[in-house]
Amino acid sequence: MPTRLGYLGRADCPRSDLLDRFGDDERAIEGLPIRLVIALVVGVASLGVMMNMLSGLSGLTVTELDAKPSPDVVGPGEQEIDVAVVDPDGKPVSNATVVVTGGTATLDGVVTGTTGEDGEVSLTLDPGLAPNQQEGTLEVSIKPPAGSEYADERENTAILVIEG
Repeated sequence: MPTRLGYLGRADCPRSDLLDRFGDDERAIEGLPIRLVIALVVGVASLGVMMNMLSGLSGLTVTELDAKPSPDVVGPGEQEIDVAVVDPDGKPVSNATVVVTGGTATLDGVVTGTTGEDGEVSLTLDPGLAPNQQEGTLEVSIKPPAGSEYADERENTAILVIEG
């Protein structure tokens, strides 16, 4: 029983006959233009839907907060430091929690405070340096107000502690 090879012919047909049949077959090109048009229309429609979805994501973005400690260079020992929390436009952000932890400088525990209506908080810090250490840093991070569109994902200005 001969084996079928699709519409090209059978296995028992001479090879030249198969090639002649393939060369004379015009059915493959008939549907090509319409298939290309359909693929183009579907592709453009899909691209339009994706672009619409991406443009709608702007409402889901968050605003980065920044901490501005004053002074940002201190010596070891107990002192008062003011930290202002602002948005990218420089507007104060109230009800944000400022967290100060020891970096390369030492700090007993974690010091926290919540900003007032003016976006500022005063913190009492007692930084220290290890023996033979000339300088170190205290890390400042911000916990945004609950339910806000703010975030603190980038590094904030560190407080530099230097031996004076």
